[in-house]
Amino acid sequence: MKTNTIKMAAILLASTALVAGCGKKKVEALPPAAEGTEYAQPEPAPPAPVNQIVPGSQEDFLQQVGQFGDRILFETDRFNVDAEDQATLQRQAQWLALHPNARIIVEGHADERGTRDYNLALGERRANSAKNYLTSIGVDASRIETVSYGKERPSALGSDEQAWAQNRRAVTVTVQ
Repeated sequence: MKTNTIKMAAILLASTALVAGCGKKKVEALPPAAEGTEYAQPEPAPPAPVNQIVPGSQEDFLQQVGQFGDRILFETDRFNVDAEDQATLQRQAQWLALHPNARIIVEGHADERGTRDYNLALGERRANSAKNYLTSIGVDASRIETVSYGKERPSALGSDEQAWAQNRRAVTVTVQ
């Protein structure tokens, strides 16, 4: 019985070695297409243009509305859209008019002060204020989503008024 076990183990070991030794060879290139056939090897795609901004993209949006034209800022515990914010949102609406298939998400943010729940609610009110203004000047509401991040995604780190002022914001992001 012991010899049968040893024989079986030897056969198993030998067959494993044979199977392991049968690896696939890597094909370096496909053979040419046969004469008279209508198919051939595909031509490689042309290289992508370097530093070209795609119309309707987030980069295009930022280029058209200005360096900080994707955001509006708020006072402490406020969510009203002031005259400066209206000008920013009007530039965003003009860009959206040029790109009728573009959709956006308006992100509401808060500074680090206050509870998590309070800041989520405040961020939501800020995002909705921006959305409501955009819809009031003609942007279709179905093109705009809102989300609140509260204090979870600060733009500026720090525990001073300068950092807090940058974190009390609504940011517009294009959706691809």
